[in-house]
Amino acid sequence: MKIKYSTMIVKDMEESVHFYKDKLGFEIDSEYNLPQGKITLLKGEGDTLIELIENESFDIGLYSVGMDVEDMDTEVEMLKNKGIKFEMEPIEITVGSMALFKDPNGVNIVLVQHNE
Repeated sequence: MKIKYSTMIVKDMEESVHFYKDKLGFEIDSEYNLPQGKITLLKGEGDTLIELIENESFDIGLYSVGMDVEDMDTEVEMLKNKGIKFEMEPIEITVGSMALFKDPNGVNIVLVQHNE
């Protein structure tokens, strides 16, 4: 597994993008306007992204850490054997499949297997 992104819920997208872009040197990778809010993906050095989401339905702060996996079924089985309880079993998504569990602090850990 490797970390692909960290998702943060923000109160003000413009202010947050300004901070990460102009102060920390990240570049905008992509932006999406959704009916329920906005999403901006920012890229720094390497392959890891920061995903900012502005949506009043969620509490502000760290929401999830996304992990790329090569084989979803193998990873899920291995983690279950280690006592991990999944909040969301693997489901199909646009880019492949995903599953979700929480760490001991309540942070969502999202596994994503991308279609090739």
